[in-house]
Amino acid sequence: MTKIVIAGASGRMGRSLIEATLAADPDYLLGATARPSSTLIGVDAGELVGYGHHSAPIANSLSEFLPKSPVIIDFTAIDATLLHLQDCIKHQCPIVIGTTGFSEADEALIHDASTQIPIVYAPNFSVGVNLVLDLLDRTARILGDSVDVEVLEAHHRNKVDAPSGTALAMGRVVAAALKRDFSKVAVYGREGQEGARPREQIGFATVRAGDIVGEHTVLFASEGERIEITHKASNRRTFADGAIRAAVWLGEKGPGLYGMRDVLDL
Repeated sequence: MTKIVIAGASGRMGRSLIEATLAADPDYLLGATARPSSTLIGVDAGELVGYGHHSAPIANSLSEFLPKSPVIIDFTAIDATLLHLQDCIKHQCPIVIGTTGFSEADEALIHDASTQIPIVYAPNFSVGVNLVLDLLDRTARILGDSVDVEVLEAHHRNKVDAPSGTALAMGRVVAAALKRDFSKVAVYGREGQEGARPREQIGFATVRAGDIVGEHTVLFASEGERIEITHKASNRRTFADGAIRAAVWLGEKGPGLYGMRDVLDL
């Protein structure tokens, strides 16, 4: 049976991942990690989220668990994730990466690591979002160059990267479908006298406010009509459930870089 370790138990996403793992199958959860200074060190992860004792300790590093070859799920921060990635390579453990905001150099490290271990790396683990990505590809191919495309996204005030990884993934899907170079057509916000909008642009608008979990809309607008494809998340559990699904799937795979579209067989 797949054994899962959650990196970053003290965060809201970490707790959601623990809950989702226990809900899927309590036997999946091997343990979790937190910062060495955290008061959670030594606490049982099941008790942390109100599921009772599950013999799944919270440790100050992955080293306690890696010899048992678990699947690591990491939604922490860029620097921490890259360190965990090296630990996983050393112990040949699969890893599910949900952290966002990586640079191109960071993503190259992830790609290189995937030649040695199995990795699922995705900007969004929601099943619904990944279905939307499929719809965006189809919609863009059908509409072609007859529409203007804008990506609108909103998240909570504490999100550090903008636009979101999901918004960027949506823009890239549309650009690929329209055979455009995403790096040349993406526009991040507008101000001043910019003149008429070129058709090939893909615009991004970002909102950061309150406790918004995640909302994304892709707008296809032409003269006389528009199509809006929207996904709204009301809690983090939808992302956590998808990550658990990915971890179980990944436990049976060889080295490679996979996405949620692979997990869902889209």
